[in-house]
Amino acid sequence: MAVTRWAARAGALAGATLLGACTTLGPDFKRPEVTWLDTWTGGSLESLSAAKGVRSSEKTLDWWRRFNDPVLDRLVDQALRANPNVRTAGLRIMEARAQLGIAGSSLYPQVKQATGEVLWAGEHRERGSDTSAVAVNAGLRASWELDFWGKFQRSIEAADAGYWASIALYDDVQVLMASQVAGLYISIRTIKVRLRIAAENAALQKRNLDISERLFASGYDSELDVQQAKAQYLATLATIPALEIGVRQAQNALSTLLARPPGPLPEMATGKDSIPQAELDVIVDMPADLMRRRPDVRAAEMQLAAQSALIGVSTADLYPSISLLGSIGLSATSLSSSARSLTWGIGPSLVWNVFDQGRLTNTVLLQDARFQQLYEQYQDAVLRAAREVDDAAVSFARTGEQIILLAESVKAAQRSLDIATLQYQEGLTDFQRVLDSQRSLFLQQDSLVSTQGGLMQSLVAIYKAMGGGWEQGRSRPVIDDATRDTMERRSDWKGILAEPLPPPDASPPSSATARP
Repeated sequence: MAVTRWAARAGALAGATLLGACTTLGPDFKRPEVTWLDTWTGGSLESLSAAKGVRSSEKTLDWWRRFNDPVLDRLVDQALRANPNVRTAGLRIMEARAQLGIAGSSLYPQVKQATGEVLWAGEHRERGSDTSAVAVNAGLRASWELDFWGKFQRSIEAADAGYWASIALYDDVQVLMASQVAGLYISIRTIKVRLRIAAENAALQKRNLDISERLFASGYDSELDVQQAKAQYLATLATIPALEIGVRQAQNALSTLLARPPGPLPEMATGKDSIPQAELDVIVDMPADLMRRRPDVRAAEMQLAAQSALIGVSTADLYPSISLLGSIGLSATSLSSSARSLTWGIGPSLVWNVFDQGRLTNTVLLQDARFQQLYEQYQDAVLRAAREVDDAAVSFARTGEQIILLAESVKAAQRSLDIATLQYQEGLTDFQRVLDSQRSLFLQQDSLVSTQGGLMQSLVAIYKAMGGGWEQGRSRPVIDDATRDTMERRSDWKGILAEPLPPPDASPPSSATARP
């Protein structure tokens, strides 16, 4: 008895020591440093905001509403709900949640097998009675690998980081979608204004052509004036089909974003065609946080965190796996002479791939190389984010300066046309001066409208570069009701589809607190 008691104590002590020695292998993830980012003050965006005295407490939430265009607001809201890319990104969140559930299940017994059989058997003898019996066999086997080296914990960390990366990518798709809808909407409005200007100038040039033809028929003008007026009129008409092509192609692109068949949008059929206008309204007090808050940068960071955890998973494979095995079985028949038996067994198991170290070691190196690649991609993502901010800001600033000059140029061209027309009527100049003035006015007007549209496109690019417009998406259902009902009828999602997203200010857990 004493020996048995001491053996039990020794086994308990050994088990406690074994469990106490558990550790988590692999690197703990830390946000990568970007050496230049902490001293970066926003570049052209900072200068632009300082020059305009811009400060905003609203940041970039729903920035498209600053254009005060209800049609644009409705189109953006529809695209954020109906666009297939947005819906696909939402379904990837569901995939990541399921993957996280798979990783969390590794903390429980991994191999569970239940067996059972019921057999009816009989025997026939020539000189005896027939006999029959029912035999029953049932058993249960289980294996539970202890997370001795933190392999399962690292797997959960990787899945959790992948889950947060899927959310960041969902946010990024919404940023892209809002900017694309706004950009195409502005393009359509801009081209339609250019069409109106082209039509107005064509009408003016047609009147001049009619006048020159009457004068030529009366012998007061030469055929040269008629042909020059006709050439200018036809050249202006020739610009209209190209503009109409641009409108239709932009409409088709916008319809696709809205998950509609190609064609004009009824929402834009009414109302005056004008370019939406908005002022710069941003905050650039903390450009470093601004860059790290961009969804694409957050996604790159979470992908890096997931890969860091996979290094730990591969490192744990270098060491032995320790499992607890257990089984229980029952066997019985209906024969009165047979005995029923109950068998059971429990004990530890150790498996160590000592002859496969070459493959396992190089797997660790493979995961580490992938981590370093993602690290460089993260650095590149931050650099590209800063570049996009600076490019958009300098474009907005310089385009605004260009508009001031073009506006003055249009005034001068209009005045030049008035003077040339008056002098021609008084016989002080030839008809060519009038044609030249008309051509100059049309070109300057068209250039001004195109540049005004470009200014608003630059403003959209600023908000896109700052990664704004995704926050409200966190409060909307990721999956619409019809899709959720279809998926729940097909598979048992157990409420995963209806689980809301974390709020915008939520932070992913660190590697030390990754949730199971």
